[in-house]
Amino acid sequence: MNNQVKIDKSDKAAAKSDTSPGKKQTRKGSRGRFFRKRNNSPAFGAIDLGTNNCRLLVAHPTSTGFKVVDAFSRIVRLGEGLSQSGELSEQAIERTLEALRVCVEKMERRQVRFSRNVATQACREATNCAEFIERVEREIRIKLDIIDPQEEARLAVMGCKALLDQRFANAIVFDIGGGSTELIWLRIGENVTPEIIGWTSVPYGVVNLSEKYGTKHALTDEQYLEMKNMVKAELLAFEEEHKMRAQVDRGEVQLLGTSGTITTLTSMHLDLERYDRDKVDGTWVTSAHMQSLCLELSGMSYEQRAARGGIGLDRAELVVAGCAILEAIMDLWPIEHIRVADRGIREGVLLDLMEKNRPQLKKKKTFRRRHRKPAGDASAGGENK
Repeated sequence: MNNQVKIDKSDKAAAKSDTSPGKKQTRKGSRGRFFRKRNNSPAFGAIDLGTNNCRLLVAHPTSTGFKVVDAFSRIVRLGEGLSQSGELSEQAIERTLEALRVCVEKMERRQVRFSRNVATQACREATNCAEFIERVEREIRIKLDIIDPQEEARLAVMGCKALLDQRFANAIVFDIGGGSTELIWLRIGENVTPEIIGWTSVPYGVVNLSEKYGTKHALTDEQYLEMKNMVKAELLAFEEEHKMRAQVDRGEVQLLGTSGTITTLTSMHLDLERYDRDKVDGTWVTSAHMQSLCLELSGMSYEQRAARGGIGLDRAELVVAGCAILEAIMDLWPIEHIRVADRGIREGVLLDLMEKNRPQLKKKKTFRRRHRKPAGDASAGGENK
């Protein structure tokens, strides 16, 4: 079996898009002052409300993608207790509403003109979701679009497509969420949007698995194996339908992961004292090293995990469940390297919005150019200063 991928610095550098916040551009005036460079393109906003996190990106379109001007992420645990009660709890709703208020304030400050706000598994599952959506609209004054797993998969692929490597014919993209895990089987085309051949949504994520098995004490080997096998049993039907393993064994498949689990493990792998998106996003890691970290963490208590560098208090509670899901994926499709994406649905929403509004933006830009006043025209208000 030959799944070896040659990883070089130029390839890693090429994966870095302009989707991370950068320094404000300035230009020097004739009197030596520095002025912020004006960006006349409209601002776009995307909120991704998942079972565990509430995330926001605000960006301006560029010729190669977009430039992020603001971002926000907060663990809200919207799906906390959902697997037992079937409902969103009042405490979880209050935490989420507070995070959404921050998102709206940021979008208003950035004068966002186009936005889409999506919600995923927790809202799909909760029996009181309609009441929650109504409350968001009434109190926060935004609309949440509850997307189905197929749309979630499409947006995740759009957000990650810059990290797909054309040396491979196909790719498996996985997104380990709070209440579910999405797996997407892709055909990678040359200079075109990748084609989704198939997708599946497994009803296990880091929140509901953690609630089932507990988070404070170290799991026994039997408990961890049981968790992993539950996920594998759900994924087997997808493998049987698409026969991906044969292409994996021929070294024709890229494995691309996007989620808090894989980014947290990569941060640990890189020995980062503080999480750094620019160092994590686009990085290649070996499956063997990820498996080693998973086994190490699975035998730790919550306190031991929290004290381990690169995890943090919130992730320490959920990371073992994420490890079990990741190991199930690696067991079924043993690919030597994994490419890590700190991007996903938010980026996909932004790219989708920009593409849909591109004709409108071009039309307005052309209109402004044709109706621009010539320099020094009296009708323009007199002398140019």
